[in-house]
Amino acid sequence: MTNLSASQLRRAADIKDKIDSLQKEFTRLLGSTDGAPAPRKRRKMSAAGRAKIAAAARARWAKVKGRKSATKPVKRARRKMSAAGRAKIAAAARARWKKAKAQGKNSL
Repeated sequence: MTNLSASQLRRAADIKDKIDSLQKEFTRLLGSTDGAPAPRKRRKMSAAGRAKIAAAARARWAKVKGRKSATKPVKRARRKMSAAGRAKIAAAARARWKKAKAQGKNSL
């Protein structure tokens, strides 16, 4: 830089000034220049627009539900445990608790 002429230095200073002014304008338009994205403005929707979207969604769900109601889902029988099976499980649980209490523990 030391071997530049006066006219070259003047031109470099002018370019630097132009860059600075453009940078300020850029910052003003988009926000900060620290690498963070500029905050986005939220779009606003009119109440009528929201009402149209809601009505369309309700219509879609009604259409879906209407088709499925024609064919009823098959109910599965619930599994039932025999009294003997329940008694075995209860006896095993009582044995575990008895063992845990004998060892002086509060939990399994």
